[in-house]
Amino acid sequence: MRRLGILTGGGDCPGINAVIRAVTKSALYRYNIEMIGFNNGFKGLVENEAWLISEAAASGILHRGGTILGTTNRDNPFAMRVTGPGGEPEYEDRSGEALRHIEEWNLDGLIVVGGDGSLTLAHRFAEMGLPVMGIPKTIDNDLGATEVTFGFDTAATTATEAIDRLHTTAESHHRIMVLEVMGRNAGWIALQAGMAGGADVVLIPELPFNYEGIIDKVIQRRSRGKKFSIVVAAEGSFPEGGAPVYQFSASGGQKRLGGIGQLVSEELERRTGLESRATVLGHLQRGGSPTPFDRVLATRFGVTAVELAVAGRWNEMVCLRAGSIRGAPLAEAIAEIKRINPDSEQLKAASAVGISFGW
Repeated sequence: MRRLGILTGGGDCPGINAVIRAVTKSALYRYNIEMIGFNNGFKGLVENEAWLISEAAASGILHRGGTILGTTNRDNPFAMRVTGPGGEPEYEDRSGEALRHIEEWNLDGLIVVGGDGSLTLAHRFAEMGLPVMGIPKTIDNDLGATEVTFGFDTAATTATEAIDRLHTTAESHHRIMVLEVMGRNAGWIALQAGMAGGADVVLIPELPFNYEGIIDKVIQRRSRGKKFSIVVAAEGSFPEGGAPVYQFSASGGQKRLGGIGQLVSEELERRTGLESRATVLGHLQRGGSPTPFDRVLATRFGVTAVELAVAGRWNEMVCLRAGSIRGAPLAEAIAEIKRINPDSEQLKAASAVGISFGW
């Protein structure tokens, strides 16, 4: 084995550069293997935008957010968007070009750093015969096979700091403060930050809420002399009998989860007569320097990915299980989204200290 490729796909995430650093340095120092980086995820693989990642390029990036390789979550090599003769969008399969570029660079395999979308594409390439190794990257913590993904701790820490700050203004003005956090269709960030930040209500996609449950909690607090309340809403949460809230891009093409925080805030103010404000934390959760936990986890993931590749254990994803880093079949990792079990110990602990889930 002399050369490996690496790309980072999907949304950016704190800790990606720590992975690139670990993969490059461990490959070079321990096995004398060169790393070829593809820019902007699978788009770079299709368009052959690649470069040799030197030791110097991999140095000094451990603490940096983002990714030196760039990323995109819109380019699928099996359905790349092109402009048709009449200007309308069309889609074509360019996976063959991607495989040809792997051969041109004389790569022994490809390491894909990504979430469920990127790793699903990686699995499709694996089925075509390409040796692939996955590294789980998402702030949403919703990938199967691993107990935690890198980037999650940083996002939860950022959300917790936001709750801490909202506490002071909520208490000063006797308001209901609603904080909307990311997480897509899983409530891990909302639950983790809600518990760490002392939220009064946490709304997650796994448990559809009802407004009466939230209002009961707010009124209960006021009866005890606590004239403010903190509500943390995962972007994918929704009321019983309802559906998640989406927003559309300015061009009207792409829809994204978002808006539940404002909706909840307005509804609570209308029903209670109490002043309420909504804050959307948004991409602040994905940016900035990774926490020490994420730096170490990303480093361990990167080193183990190279070890498994050298051992010939392809088509796997590195994962954290019972404190150890090991490999798991890529198919297992992408089989289903990891969501919060309503009977989980963490959720029960949150309920035991008075957190309401809106029911």
